[in-house]
Amino acid sequence: MPLDTSTYTLALLRLDGRRWNELRRINAQISIQAAADGSSYLEIGNTKVLCTVAGPTEERRRGAGGGVAGGDEKASVVVEVSVAGFSGVDRKRRGRGDKRTSEFQSTIASAFATTLFTNLYPRSTITVSLHILAQDGSLLAACLNAATLALIDAGIPMTDYIVACTAGSTSSYSSNDESADPLLDLNGTEEQELPFLTVGTVGVGERVSVLVMETRVQIGRVEGMLAVGVDGCKQVREILDGVVRKQGKKILGSVVS
Repeated sequence: MPLDTSTYTLALLRLDGRRWNELRRINAQISIQAAADGSSYLEIGNTKVLCTVAGPTEERRRGAGGGVAGGDEKASVVVEVSVAGFSGVDRKRRGRGDKRTSEFQSTIASAFATTLFTNLYPRSTITVSLHILAQDGSLLAACLNAATLALIDAGIPMTDYIVACTAGSTSSYSSNDESADPLLDLNGTEEQELPFLTVGTVGVGERVSVLVMETRVQIGRVEGMLAVGVDGCKQVREILDGVVRKQGKKILGSVVS
């Protein structure tokens, strides 16, 4: 059934009760798996992602699968994404050769290869494993945010946080409505019907490191969508920073006591 957005402008509320510039509830934890060098769990609405980090370890042979970014003089960042069969409504299990999963792996690996200080670990591998437990929109953004937390937990130095969120538009491409309003953090139902993009920024500024659009949209709408997405990234960064600081205080408290 098509998504009815006719009330978005009139009521100024979306179907889940949020305003156009509101994020869904974000819940995050780090250091959830003692066996991993770094780990995190992140929820954005009903989207749930578990991330573990292994390394830096001795470099494994190339071509072992997953998204790979790096070189001999720097650590290689390997990203592996697995999608649980029960994560979506259709219960479709994605294989290793799935195109969308491969794109996710490549995008995430490229983003962190330029943000991590990989030059400190020559001829080594940093493996980021992402397990998607539930899907309800903002999937790539959730993976990027979870990976950031897990890498921080692993103690791998980086220039700053990579944070991401989605932004969309209230009208579909076929409606050809140049005056459509932007939306922040689309859920799964909205992503199926509306054009959207995923934007990732580094730090507190507006430096964009990831920009992915999987749908068609009029060029006049892109600027507004991007501006809303960047502003959403600032909100996400504050939330993730709070999670990291809370964990830091917990560790310091246990050391002092």
